[in-house]
Amino acid sequence: MHTLSDLTAGKLNGITRLTLSENLTSFPLEILTLADSLEILDLSNNQLTDLPNELVQLKKLKILFASENQFTKLPEVLGECENLEMVGFKSNQIKSVPPSSLPKKLRWLILTNNEVESLPNELGLRPRLKKLALAGNRLTELPSTLNRCHNLELIRISANQLTTFPQQLLDLPKLAWLAFAGNPFCQLTAADTPSTAKDEEIPKIASTDFTLKEVLGQGASGVISKAHWNTEQSRFTQDIAVKVFKGEITSDGYPKDELAVCLKAGKHINLVQPLAQVQENDCLALVMSLIPPHYKNLGLPPNFDTCTRDTFTKSFSLSIEQIAKIVKQMESVFEHLHNKKICHGDLYAHNTLFDDEANIIFGDFGAASLYHMLTAEQQNSVQAIEQRALNYFIEDLLSICKEEDKRSELFLSLSTRIKF
Repeated sequence: MHTLSDLTAGKLNGITRLTLSENLTSFPLEILTLADSLEILDLSNNQLTDLPNELVQLKKLKILFASENQFTKLPEVLGECENLEMVGFKSNQIKSVPPSSLPKKLRWLILTNNEVESLPNELGLRPRLKKLALAGNRLTELPSTLNRCHNLELIRISANQLTTFPQQLLDLPKLAWLAFAGNPFCQLTAADTPSTAKDEEIPKIASTDFTLKEVLGQGASGVISKAHWNTEQSRFTQDIAVKVFKGEITSDGYPKDELAVCLKAGKHINLVQPLAQVQENDCLALVMSLIPPHYKNLGLPPNFDTCTRDTFTKSFSLSIEQIAKIVKQMESVFEHLHNKKICHGDLYAHNTLFDDEANIIFGDFGAASLYHMLTAEQQNSVQAIEQRALNYFIEDLLSICKEEDKRSELFLSLSTRIKF
């Protein structure tokens, strides 16, 4: 975090990334002194309502974040920034997205949790667009021109007001990660709850049945904590974790939809195992088996450069035998989910845990959507989109294969199976 006083004093000259959060109500023109170097500008968590025309002087600016401000319109000056490619205005009060506000080099647009009712057709005329985050708005339709976004790989349209599935997305050649739950066209009903068969039922319990302990992790939709039962249990395992869902809209959609899909997914040896659920007015939670501590993350999330593709720790590699075993398990998960008409929407290595024996546990259903209500043709298209994500998953793992294994028959076999 930087300070305006340091910027004014010239102490930040030459920096490429600037973060200012000081309850600002106007854009500090002192930022323009960084025009020769600034590439990333983060003005999130302020009180800004507009950006000045002088922003175009930041010729090297590639990334602009302005989340948690007071914007009601996406500033038109953004469209004049010649090198701007990532625009993030999450959690404002944006109602209007003027065609002129979209940069020509736009690659990544985040408008999550705003009040946008429509988007301009010009959005489909941004050929570099790869990632589009629109969850938690008031969209009733998407621009028909999105079918021209042939580089679009990830889109989040959950928690909007879409009354029909946006058909223009289904033939996009690179789309792999799709989230659409929480729209009128896919409204969940009582029939969408898990089977009442004993081996599929996830029982309801009270939040007073357990006590939360140390936090194990947290994401957009909730906090996962280690927990213990308040009474002796014969029904469930003793080692448990509990995910308590947040109430607000996340970057992927509604937490209630995530819980519904978790319950629908049921049990699989390579999925995080659900044990029980809590559905109270002030508490929405999922009780799960505690993952053994020897499991670790297989990958890391995408970064600004990769945009949609996983990253990995430096020097990390896997043998081709490990990769083949991981892929076989993920294919089993894929089949299990799609047999239940579940589109995971986030099939990534960074959502996968693995151990030294290459056993995996897959999770994070925040972007998942049920799709049984779609037509047969649409269902096939959704599955094809998810298959593309699985292919990317395999391709990313092959990129970290040990060098000596890259000439093996197994490597060649996995490589030739990937078709985009």
